Amino acid sequence: MLTKELVAASTVPLVLSVLTEGENYGYALIQRVRELSGGKIEWTEGMLYPVLHWMEKEELIEAEWREAETGRKRKYYRLRKEGRKALQEEKQQWLSVHETLTKLWKQQPRLS
Repeated sequence: MLTKELVAASTVPLVLSVLTEGENYGYALIQRVRELSGGKIEWTEGMLYPVLHWMEKEELIEAEWREAETGRKRKYYRLRKEGRKALQEEKQQWLSVHETLTKLWKQQPRLS
């Protein structure tokens, strides 16, 4: 399991990245990230929905209420042009951190 701080920091780029696969609703986003991370990233609805609302307000994503096959209404989220642009910026930042850590860790002896 990742620390709360790392999970929080990675939520926006993860949501944006998952939504590049196509529109989705909140609980399905939680499941997709859990699946992709091998269970290492566990989002709760209470943590995810405020982020989705913030992303909507920032116009990175848009949402639409629709009826699911089950008959209940779900809010589906999709990426906006601004969200695609934000994802490119997020990608560059995360790659910079990853590359820097990789360089540092290659210089250090392995931990036992």
